[in-house]
Amino acid sequence: MPYILVGFGGLIGSITRVKLGEVIKKKSKGIFPIGTFFINISGAILLGIVATKTTSNLYTLLGDGFLGGYTTFSTFMFESFNLFKDNKKLNAIIYIILSVLFGIIGFVIGVKIA
Repeated sequence: MPYILVGFGGLIGSITRVKLGEVIKKKSKGIFPIGTFFINISGAILLGIVATKTTSNLYTLLGDGFLGGYTTFSTFMFESFNLFKDNKKLNAIIYIILSVLFGIIGFVIGVKIA
């Protein structure tokens, strides 16, 4: 049963990430990939809530499944690498630092909300 919960949650989370990322990308032209940044920070906030307020099966569905598919460390790394490769080193450093810092803050905010 846990695998079904993770799989279903991951499917929905991944689709949500792609669609939301497309919408944000169309509307922004920032110094770094704001879509992935927003998705990862909002995912950290939601994970703080889910980790604090859910049962085991609900955490499996939402935490491991949905938020595992919704947030994306691999895209974050890919975009960071491309900023360095495109000689936008300062943008890459800002993106990496802010992502990690706001990810931690977001998780704490989620815990406080819950």
